[in-house]
Amino acid sequence: MGSPRGVLAVSGYLTGRYAPAASVSTIGHQSPFTRAFQILAQPDPVRLQKLPAPDSGIIELRLERPEVKNAINWDLMRKLRSSIEKIQADATAKVVLVASSVPGAFCAGADLKERRLMSSSEVGEYSRSLRSTFSSFEALPIPTIAIIEGAALGGGLELALSCDLRICGISLLWEAGGTQRLPRIAGRSKAKELIFTGRRCDAAEAVMMGLANYCVPAGEAYQKALDIAREITQKGPLGIRMAKKAIDRGTEVADMSSALAVEGECYEQLLHTQDRLEALAAFAEKRKPVYIGK
Repeated sequence: MGSPRGVLAVSGYLTGRYAPAASVSTIGHQSPFTRAFQILAQPDPVRLQKLPAPDSGIIELRLERPEVKNAINWDLMRKLRSSIEKIQADATAKVVLVASSVPGAFCAGADLKERRLMSSSEVGEYSRSLRSTFSSFEALPIPTIAIIEGAALGGGLELALSCDLRICGISLLWEAGGTQRLPRIAGRSKAKELIFTGRRCDAAEAVMMGLANYCVPAGEAYQKALDIAREITQKGPLGIRMAKKAIDRGTEVADMSSALAVEGECYEQLLHTQDRLEALAAFAEKRKPVYIGK
């Protein structure tokens, strides 16, 4: 891949700066027949697939709008929401990998050519729908890992921030993001600095502040994310779901006693499961546990 430059940039609706969308084609003056033909000919901008054994339980969600570097339009947003619903309904899902099939780009943010044709009320509806979509993704009960190889701008960074983990195959980062998720990840003071200045920082600082879990050489992010996903799938799926719930809900409450109460409630939901008994039996018998998710 040579020496790609990875970029994580401030969300456009916060700063007025958006990802460039020079390659987006304008369809406003084409005939209805031509537009319909193009829509039918376009592949899905979001592809969902289950990995086969021995990686059963790992789901790949890939962004595939190469002509605009995965810029988010209404169609991509709807397909993303549909994919989230499918993952929620899949009892066999254990980990989600969020990646791009476009070399050098994770997601270029909003599709500005489409947005230019919207009214102010439509722009508001788009923004609300996008926030809702990312919140739904963040609320998935299983771990999610963003694989960032290249630019993650505006809404693209918001998508990455809504994941539980971020693996960056990049050399330089422009750190910033949403006003709500970034402070929860990097801390209020650091988030203000990054959003106010939009300054560039190196990968080591990104890992140190918790914005990225790992920064690896370009082209190696997918393999690192897959290795982590494989580790997760070896653990009890019910335990993983309750751990994520306990962490997410516990960090939202104001005091430690309330947070511990959340943890206790989550643990109680595991007390009478077959997986818990299997874990105890496997420990006593010095063997690897076989979890069934019950």
